Amino acid sequence: MRLSGRLRTATIIGMQGIRARKLRTFLSMVSLFLGVLAVVVVQAGAGIAERLQLADVELNSGIDGTKVLYMPTVPGANQAVVDTVHGRADAVALFNMSATIGEPGVRPINEGGSPFDQDWGGGSQICNQNGCYDPNAGAPQGQAIEMRLTALTGDVRPFRPYQLKSGQWLDFGSGPVMSPRLVLNEEAAKGFARYQVPAEMRVAGATANMTPQFIGVVKDGDPSPHAYLRFDDLTNWVPKAWLYDPNQMGDVQVAMAGSTPVEPVLMAKLTGLGAQGITADTINMRKQMKDELNLLRMIFLAMAGLVLVIGAAGVLNVGLATVGERIEEFALRRAVGTPRAVLAGIVLAETLLTGLLTAALAIGLSVAGLKVLAMFLGSSQPFLQNVEFPWSAGVSGIIAGLVAGILGGFIPALRAARIPIATVMRA
Repeated sequence: MRLSGRLRTATIIGMQGIRARKLRTFLSMVSLFLGVLAVVVVQAGAGIAERLQLADVELNSGIDGTKVLYMPTVPGANQAVVDTVHGRADAVALFNMSATIGEPGVRPINEGGSPFDQDWGGGSQICNQNGCYDPNAGAPQGQAIEMRLTALTGDVRPFRPYQLKSGQWLDFGSGPVMSPRLVLNEEAAKGFARYQVPAEMRVAGATANMTPQFIGVVKDGDPSPHAYLRFDDLTNWVPKAWLYDPNQMGDVQVAMAGSTPVEPVLMAKLTGLGAQGITADTINMRKQMKDELNLLRMIFLAMAGLVLVIGAAGVLNVGLATVGERIEEFALRRAVGTPRAVLAGIVLAETLLTGLLTAALAIGLSVAGLKVLAMFLGSSQPFLQNVEFPWSAGVSGIIAGLVAGILGGFIPALRAARIPIATVMRA
């Protein structure tokens, strides 16, 4: 109760001092503002960057702890993969290839499977043991969309958490169908919404062109058009011999849980087929990126801290000058029984309140600035769309303001507490 009364007294008198010396309070806030603003901006920028980068890293690379095995180009490897992971929930194989949907015999709108608002400047390339060639060489431009196609033996979302935006995900509990069910990523969905193309899909090795059905849209972190379908839907049209031939098929990978027994079994099968030096890579991208972001954050925080210390030095100068002008006031307060701790608290309360006011101003300016940027640049910069101010940066700004207030007010507070009572007699 006694401590609470002294704290309340020091705070009230400190607020009165701020009102009485508005110009000096303003000068102190100017000294601190850039330092506190730098801390808030660095923390906000790091928080937004971390949220954006880490949100897509799991979609592209996989959840940390997932093991990924890339298939060697040996005969029988792909078949061994399918036989091993079939019907399992702790491992899934991904067969990646190129597909074109639309008019046959024409050059696609986005040659090479490029995003629709970009031009990669090259045609489609198919490579096999005979070399690489452009399957659309000499063809006229037409209404067709080229994209990457991934055939899945099971649900890949436990390893790559694709976010369903509309429709539904692939149902692996039902039987295969003759009309392959495709789940598009957002870029592919944008292309099919923008262009009207015939529902005819062509895949290398297929016995005939297929009529796909679109059942959903997911966010997968891939900026280029991409679609997913069931492996058994694809094998209704593409002979398994083609998919199992490493000279014909695109890249194949297996995503596995960290403790699955699939890994040693698959390793043994591949070694028996003649593969050498096979290893499964453990995904650890989230931790690595966090470490890199934290390092950059510490570097910029050190720079912001230097600016903050310079601002605290300005508050210190103002505080020392203020105490020098109020020597008689503090001596008189000591003469009427005011404890030294209360005198020190009065000065420290003024600098702490100044630091809090500065922090509030810096945080408010940062929030408003982010909203203005999102308003004017959101259409051209996708990362600014629906971006929110990370309030951890606001907490950092408040802490920075309090620390600067303590640094700038500690020495003046000590000086005020040491003023002798005899000073009032000399006055």
